[in-house]
Amino acid sequence: MQSLSPQDTGASAMAKKPKWVIEKEQAKRASAAETVWLFGLHAVRDALMNPRRDKLRLILTPNAAEKLTDAVEASGMTPEIHDPRKFGAPLDPGSVHQGAALEVKPLDWGRLEDVALSGEGALRLVLLDRVTDPHNVGAILRSAEVFGAQAVIGTRHHAAPETGALAKTASGALERQPYLRERNLADTIVALQKMGYLVLGLDGEAEQTIEEALEGRREVPVALVLGAEGPGLRPKTKETVDALVRIDFARDFGSLNVSNAAAVALYAARA
Repeated sequence: MQSLSPQDTGASAMAKKPKWVIEKEQAKRASAAETVWLFGLHAVRDALMNPRRDKLRLILTPNAAEKLTDAVEASGMTPEIHDPRKFGAPLDPGSVHQGAALEVKPLDWGRLEDVALSGEGALRLVLLDRVTDPHNVGAILRSAEVFGAQAVIGTRHHAAPETGALAKTASGALERQPYLRERNLADTIVALQKMGYLVLGLDGEAEQTIEEALEGRREVPVALVLGAEGPGLRPKTKETVDALVRIDFARDFGSLNVSNAAAVALYAARA
């Protein structure tokens, strides 16, 4: 009787697994191997000071090392000191790194249920429907932190991933403000509705304003859904939210980009 080699055994086991199981395991392995290079003094400092962040490699110029002395000491890392003219971090040539780059693992903020229901007072969330520009998402994270939102939530696909550009625009907020990426936005909206959230989709042609929709309901949990600039919310998203609302403009023309709209909407929806 012919015996199977370990390779044959592994191949046989793999063949018995459904395709979706194999793809899920492959995605999990790829996620575990994924790293991000953060850059810029603010982003690197806040990541170094964040105990939740898995930090792998730190590259600094002498000048940046001097400015980040306290953060480096707190992290326990030993930086690689590079000449400014030969900065060795694998960054985009256009990145304004200020002599500081840090390789990290993406943050794991945990389950939607835990994040959405954490905190005190009136709960607020920001959901993003296909907002792919990392600069916009970084700016939204800053606004979400300022106005006390529980989290910013995007999707696993067609959404800005955690990148150095996003972190730099967020100016440290990425280390403190949860940024979740869920599989399906409509399913996420339904899950939040079951948790007691009032889910409002921003649409410039909506009949009611944010303030009108929240009249007498400012203490309830509220999730604000914003779409990409131009296309706005997808039809499925519009069908799933509890109501469509608009930001009241002083005139009949003009518009806000999505990051500015998020800041105004969070202010308008404050408790």
